[in-house]
Amino acid sequence: MDKTASEVIARLDRLSVWSLPSLFIGILGTGFLFTFFDIFDVNVSFVQTAITTFGANSPSSPLIPQLLGPVVLWNLVGYVIGALGLTPFADKYGRKRMLMLTMAITGLGSLYNALSPDYLNYLVARTITGIGVGADLAIVNTYINEVSPINGRAKFTSLVFLFATLGAFLGLWVGLLLTTPPAPFPLGLPFALGGSGIFEHDGWRIMYGIGSLLALIGLLLRYELPESPRWLVSKGRIEDALRIVERMEEIARGKVGELPPVPQYIEVKTNTEVSFKEAMKTVIGNKVYLKRWLILLGLWFFGYITVYTNAAGLTTILSALGYPVPEAGMIASLGVLGFIAVPVFLIFFGDKLERKTWVPISAVLSLVGVLVMASSNNFPLEVLGAILLFFGIDLWVPVSYTWTTENFPTRARVTAFGLADGLGHVGGGIGAFGVSLEIGNIILHNPGGHVSLEVLTLMVSFQLISALISIAGIKTANRRLDEISPH
Repeated sequence: MDKTASEVIARLDRLSVWSLPSLFIGILGTGFLFTFFDIFDVNVSFVQTAITTFGANSPSSPLIPQLLGPVVLWNLVGYVIGALGLTPFADKYGRKRMLMLTMAITGLGSLYNALSPDYLNYLVARTITGIGVGADLAIVNTYINEVSPINGRAKFTSLVFLFATLGAFLGLWVGLLLTTPPAPFPLGLPFALGGSGIFEHDGWRIMYGIGSLLALIGLLLRYELPESPRWLVSKGRIEDALRIVERMEEIARGKVGELPPVPQYIEVKTNTEVSFKEAMKTVIGNKVYLKRWLILLGLWFFGYITVYTNAAGLTTILSALGYPVPEAGMIASLGVLGFIAVPVFLIFFGDKLERKTWVPISAVLSLVGVLVMASSNNFPLEVLGAILLFFGIDLWVPVSYTWTTENFPTRARVTAFGLADGLGHVGGGIGAFGVSLEIGNIILHNPGGHVSLEVLTLMVSFQLISALISIAGIKTANRRLDEISPH
């Protein structure tokens, strides 16, 4: 056992409060805000994009869900490329360097989207954006969990995720403002700009331009972040890690006074050369970690089908079901309040239950939201159902981000996250593509009746499968990372 390395980790583990400058949460959050702005800006704006650029003849055209499917699919293909291809570099070269690179890639993809002249270029731009997003989410979540206190990993992941929900909120509402025509509230925004002037045809381009600007801001802010001390220890850079931990201890003393005793040392191995092959061997070649990875892969695989079909397509689906575009956009835009409520709720309660317990709770809430939406022709009830739907679909996500990082050791943590989350997106992308096509077929061949219930139930059914898989996972809440996942 390297006692010096083990001592640094033990001193880090005794910190019971957030022990970096509070500004750093905002810096990480700003990057997440852009990332989720970029994910959700498709939701409302794609109807205008399809009509003005891709040949759809009306907001209710069955062509729009069919056009949306490949958009979601190729964005997620890019996500998988980033998650699998770039995350190993964060285990080899450090979390901070890769956080800078991934934000730059994402911003360039968004700028390309703003300038896309046709459907093919639009797909390529979404793919590039996905590459940056796929790697960025893995690295941010790993970083935040490596520097958070043991009893607050879900809390601080959720706090950063709060910025993500604000990005989603902005993506939807800016889309409503810039890409839909004015309509009396609650059927739309009376002051919406999408019915005239430059916004009538290019509102969606302006949205992506805003996204690229947000990415630039996030990139500049990330320069201030320190490296993860756990990663430094894993690379044998004990002195560098110790300097960061000492600063963290000083901040913690300012908050709580006397620090608790240093806990028992846990064996911590250092390896100055961490290759992709070694990281893969840790995840796939070790029976313990292989089993964990397969469970998490199934969790993300099926859960993401529901998440991405809803995130990128709810407005389009509601429009195809016959809702006026402004009303469909308004339902989705108000429904995102449920998404914003997720991190607020989890900041207080996320660490109270085991991570895997939240997954079936989320699935039940999603199903309730669907039933409320599909059984009502009343706008307030439809909005309530949408809020429940967004809350349920997203409640499990930040907790599962935390859970995924906890399941693997530091030397392969980002690689493992990328493998589970990234390959999970393969299923999510293919599934969302197939679900989008099937939704288009249902609407085309079964107009009227109970088609709303059929369509929305199909969308959330895969989340129920994810909930069943999660039951097999391990317990990790309020345990030391190196105890959960020994080197």
